[in-house]
Amino acid sequence: MSFAEEVKNELCRYEEGNAKSEMVEISSLLRVGSSFVIGAHGSVGLRLSTTNSAVARRALALIKKNFGVNPSVVVRKGLNLRKKNLYTLTMEPSLKTKAVLEGLRLWPMDAVIPKTWLQEWEHKRAFLRGAFLVGGSVNKPQSDYHLEFSTTNEVFAGRLMEVLKSFKLSAKLTERKDMYLIYLKSGDDVTSCLQIMGSSLAMLAFEEVRVMKEVRNQVNRKVNCETANLHKTVEAAIRQVQAIQVIQNTIGLSSLSEKLEDAARLRLENPDASLQELLEIGGEAITKSGLNHRLKRLVQIAEEMKTP
Repeated sequence: MSFAEEVKNELCRYEEGNAKSEMVEISSLLRVGSSFVIGAHGSVGLRLSTTNSAVARRALALIKKNFGVNPSVVVRKGLNLRKKNLYTLTMEPSLKTKAVLEGLRLWPMDAVIPKTWLQEWEHKRAFLRGAFLVGGSVNKPQSDYHLEFSTTNEVFAGRLMEVLKSFKLSAKLTERKDMYLIYLKSGDDVTSCLQIMGSSLAMLAFEEVRVMKEVRNQVNRKVNCETANLHKTVEAAIRQVQAIQVIQNTIGLSSLSEKLEDAARLRLENPDASLQELLEIGGEAITKSGLNHRLKRLVQIAEEMKTP
């Protein structure tokens, strides 16, 4: 089972608490995943297809509970072991069904969910939950952070953007063929959205893996930084030793000032030591920057000696 399916299964166990939230959720769910069935004499029906049995059960329960309509359910078996069953809920065309669809703001076809339905926080959460159950996906936390909603309805996509941004989530909108994709890419946004929709267990699982990834990345960055610093220390020590040997073989170290000569001999005797280690070995009352300055001066003198 994918992480997205785990999230949807958990959301299907969420207790709404009030009829208005249930109406908003089922309206959002059907808006994303259903198609109309046109009957005779102005009657209208609706058909919802999904491969998630929990989503099918939730949609069926919400419709029966709130509208007294009993959709038919057909289960079509997958063609092979990898194919999932397809669950199809059908509200047969009738004037009663048409009235239900009008009440849900699904009919006529250009109807939209009113903004007045999305003023309460709980209603906004139900709106996102319904849209995600049929048209949503989320990557497993071990991979890149990505949660998205998909819909073929431009106005509905705009509503999704408005609701997500009302929760301070950095949602983005893009088009792909005939689909509108609304997505979140940051770990903070994904975990917040999971919590808002009502998927607390999935959110905790996501956050646990995310924290582990962050800690591992911090450790890797620290190791990489320390490795880079070690390479710099070794390269600097090699340059300094080579420069001191040039001076020693040309004019001799005794020709240097006392401070430079002491620094040169200290480096020659400890070619692999860091600046801090040289300070501790030498025991001289000098700062690290002071010792570094003397060693740089030795390199400079050697470079000047090489210049014709």
